[in-house]
Amino acid sequence: MTSSPTVPAFTLTRPRDAPLDPPPLYTELRAKQPISRVSLWEGQLSPWLVTRWEDARAVLGSPAFSSDPTRPGAPTFKKDTVQNPRGFFASHDDPVHAAMRRTLTREFMVKRITELRPAIARLTDELLTDLTELSGPADFVEHFALPLPSLVICELLGVPYEDHAFFQEHSRAIVDFNTTAQESMQAFARLAEYLLGLVETKRTRPGNDVITRLAAQVDEGVITDQDAADLSAFLLFAGHETTANMIALSTITLLSHPDQIPHILGGQEQVAGAVEELLRYLSIVHGGLRRTAVEDVTIDGVTIRAGEGVIVPIHVANRDPEFFTAPGDLDLARANARQHLAFGYGIHQCLGQPLARVELQIVLPEIFRRLPELKIAVPMDEIAFKQDTVVYGVVELPVTW
Repeated sequence: MTSSPTVPAFTLTRPRDAPLDPPPLYTELRAKQPISRVSLWEGQLSPWLVTRWEDARAVLGSPAFSSDPTRPGAPTFKKDTVQNPRGFFASHDDPVHAAMRRTLTREFMVKRITELRPAIARLTDELLTDLTELSGPADFVEHFALPLPSLVICELLGVPYEDHAFFQEHSRAIVDFNTTAQESMQAFARLAEYLLGLVETKRTRPGNDVITRLAAQVDEGVITDQDAADLSAFLLFAGHETTANMIALSTITLLSHPDQIPHILGGQEQVAGAVEELLRYLSIVHGGLRRTAVEDVTIDGVTIRAGEGVIVPIHVANRDPEFFTAPGDLDLARANARQHLAFGYGIHQCLGQPLARVELQIVLPEIFRRLPELKIAVPMDEIAFKQDTVVYGVVELPVTW
């Protein structure tokens, strides 16, 4: 077995030299000690930190690693741990994971997502029109980056958008590292309770939406009412929280690299490639994907024993110079950008990635077509970045146009 000394704690609050780059310590570890022991907090077993792209992909794609945060040795985000409901399938292993994911597979197929394109384009146009009618500076997050994906996921699920303040508040509690695991799950439970009522409503007033079709699967005996509510709650918070932050950070990134903006204004193929590079460059799930070995596994000469935890910081792996040439540079024409791990890898790869891609492909070009004079209204060091949540982003983004 190859041993490795424990290095300082893996924490979201570790300073970044630049707000769009990973903390320097983890970049140094990738170069010198790519599989390292790290500490999380007192009493927690020291998990492994896997920082190279190839090793990260090996861990995420291997059935020898579990996603269950309640396993002994699991490197959890918070000191206290609770078992997530079945509908929160990202933190379950098969067969629960496979069964829950299967109920939603059709919802994210290309045909269904393509059907949403006109609605996404319409909502983008309406929100940008509303933004331009304000007297700037205005908060780009409040007036565009957050409401756009919220409206889209409401359209997909069949959730009334007028309730957005409720589900956005509880979504923030779920991803906030300052809340306990119990508080996060209470927030999730309140979301699920709200959606349980919608599941029942859709039985008598069905629509062309996910919750209607989940209610039908309940009636067919495939899942329970609670499963349908929990699945809907998971999609509701995951479907807007991640994309909202990606839109805001992508906008900052493009404004910081004006020479790259023409790539986002090209044809569909060029735009698609540009979005993949932004996903690689930003990799906003900066808390690391967490796994626990269920058997002894050797990765790059290091033996990870059964019961030992692993953290895969994908924002570090996606800057690996052994796989991506000049990874710290934003290159919207990068040939292998789509091989990023921003959506994870393996059986737990993000189910909603087709929707996220389409939203970004529609939204980002339209922002810069409609607002060619868009500018950040404050110095970069005055922007408050989200250091203490699972998903990296910005709290506010004052802009002028």
